[in-house]
Amino acid sequence: MSQVKDAVIEMIKEMPDDSSLTDIMAELYFRQKVDRGLKELDEGKGVPHKAVRERMKKWLK
Repeated sequence: MSQVKDAVIEMIKEMPDDSSLTDIMAELYFRQKVDRGLKELDEGKGVPHKAVRERMKKWLK
């Protein structure tokens, strides 16, 4: 089996037995976004902490 397929199967096994298809899809979406973000950080595409703080100041006024 592929590594991705194995990871998805393992993720589903770890979820509660009463998980709905919506719950599973939401978890897959979340993990995809996290994985993408981690990959971007590894590639040096992250936003420096100081820049994030400046952006947040504008939002939290």
